[in-house]
Amino acid sequence: MAPRSVKTEPGLPDPSCIDGAPHPRVAESVFGQTRAEAEFLEAFRAGRLHHGWLLTGPRGIGKASFAWRIAKFLMSQPAPGGMFAPEPPQTLDTDPDHPVVRRIMAGSEPGVFELKRGPNATGSALSQDIRVDRVREMRSFLHLSASDGGPRVVIVDCADEMNTQAANALLKLLEEPPERVTFLMVSHQPAGLLPTIRSRCRELRLHALDPEAMAQALGQAEAMDPDVDMMALSALSAGSVGEAIRLINLGGLETYAQIVDLMATLPRLDRPKALALAESFAGKQNAERFELALGLVDLFMARLARAGVMGPPHPEGAAGEAKLMARLSPDPLAAMKWAALHQELGTRARHGRAVNLDPAALVVDMVLKLTAAAA
Repeated sequence: MAPRSVKTEPGLPDPSCIDGAPHPRVAESVFGQTRAEAEFLEAFRAGRLHHGWLLTGPRGIGKASFAWRIAKFLMSQPAPGGMFAPEPPQTLDTDPDHPVVRRIMAGSEPGVFELKRGPNATGSALSQDIRVDRVREMRSFLHLSASDGGPRVVIVDCADEMNTQAANALLKLLEEPPERVTFLMVSHQPAGLLPTIRSRCRELRLHALDPEAMAQALGQAEAMDPDVDMMALSALSAGSVGEAIRLINLGGLETYAQIVDLMATLPRLDRPKALALAESFAGKQNAERFELALGLVDLFMARLARAGVMGPPHPEGAAGEAKLMARLSPDPLAAMKWAALHQELGTRARHGRAVNLDPAALVVDMVLKLTAAAA
């Protein structure tokens, strides 16, 4: 039987996947989320399994992988009751050779539906949101699979992307949930969801990964670089393995080190070095690196503002960062100045991108603003 999930057209990216990482369903383990796992298991063992679960936390920390881990667990559990009922499970671990688990890993389990963005009207790109027709497709799945009588799981990845019509359609299912169906909804920003959806779900809060868990997750995703500075990577990615993979793929650690090296020349800015850095982001082929660079400048400014209040950052995002920030932001007054500039630069960057300003010109403009502030 074909897998019950939204299919994208050939050539379109899968919205559930991070570039450079496998689909979340194939992750054998989820790292750094023992508290959330214990909370779910407690509800399962007590027979109080809620029909709707909201998996929240920062983007890229493994929420989708955790949802698929729960799906494998629920779908592979033996039927309840009976004289020879097994002991209550102590973990969410499943046998990789279990037929259900193997079907889930292959994307062909008929009892699991993945609700996600599909192609747009022309099929030329992914839709910007999850539309109501996808929820109708899910309702058809629930109706057709009801005759099996077994457990079913719906994974929404992610709930933040539902448009209003889709959210209202899903709400009706949460208000009158079908029998033996568990909804697992991934959300990076739960405050943006309908309050009525939040009220009908139980929240499982997942947390950012520490460097050890980050290394384990990157190793599982086969994205680990043995030469990478894990402390710096963890600091710059804010504990998000998704962001860490992006930093690795686009040379983010090296770019941040270049930014720190350039800022170390303030208040007498090394202009040739600034121009060389800005020009390295020119051209359509460097669009992703340019977006990453803007994000890293924004991150540098935020860390610089915090340094004046909380002290130099630890761990460092690049060698010499702590010493530089201690010099540029030695006290709360300096922190206020950098925080104001951080907000201004963010506004200028958004405007520059909106009007398609040349990347080199935008970077130079931001650097000149920093120079004036440092003086």
